[in-house]
Amino acid sequence: MGKVMWKAGTFLYPLPAVLVTSGTMEKSNIMTVAWTGIINTNPAIVYISVRPERYSYHLIKQQKEFVINLTTEKLAFATDWCGVRSGEKYDKFKEMKLTKEKANFVKCPMIKESPVCVECKVIEEREYGSHVQFVAEVLAIQADEKYIDLNGGFDISKCNLISYSNGGYYTQGKKIGKFGFSVQKRKNIARMHKNVKNLHKNIDSRKNL
Repeated sequence: MGKVMWKAGTFLYPLPAVLVTSGTMEKSNIMTVAWTGIINTNPAIVYISVRPERYSYHLIKQQKEFVINLTTEKLAFATDWCGVRSGEKYDKFKEMKLTKEKANFVKCPMIKESPVCVECKVIEEREYGSHVQFVAEVLAIQADEKYIDLNGGFDISKCNLISYSNGGYYTQGKKIGKFGFSVQKRKNIARMHKNVKNLHKNIDSRKNL
């Protein structure tokens, strides 16, 4: 069977489903965004694309900052709800029983229940028709300690991050390889698997203490 051609559209899935917070600790909002990603490494620059009719759009445009909060399977209901309800009518933190947490470099609150919160400062705005793209420099990343492994890295398999794809939410986490594994020597691959196995043994032994 061959491929079926569709008309041009935004079928670049999956995408991260994130909760973007804006405003201040006193007056804030949460908006669900899937149109987000990385633009540059050094300096670290990311973006979110927002429709101008969204309540958060005006908060971000005025304040020039926001926080990207990664979402988990446990936050799936809140992620969907915050995407279909307006901040003009609801206090989304209160409605979804989410906890505001003070950020280090921006006035926007972080979501305590999120495993990773990315503090962002807007450096550019680009209008593309249906959406405005806010390009932002990453000022800091706050990661929950319970998801940090023994080597100081973030263990994505522990928190069941979710993504968005063609109208649905999906969990992420199963590791099938790492960057560069296709050209690694077999001996290095075997050593890597052995190290991972020993790491899991160490974690299990610590749990039993």
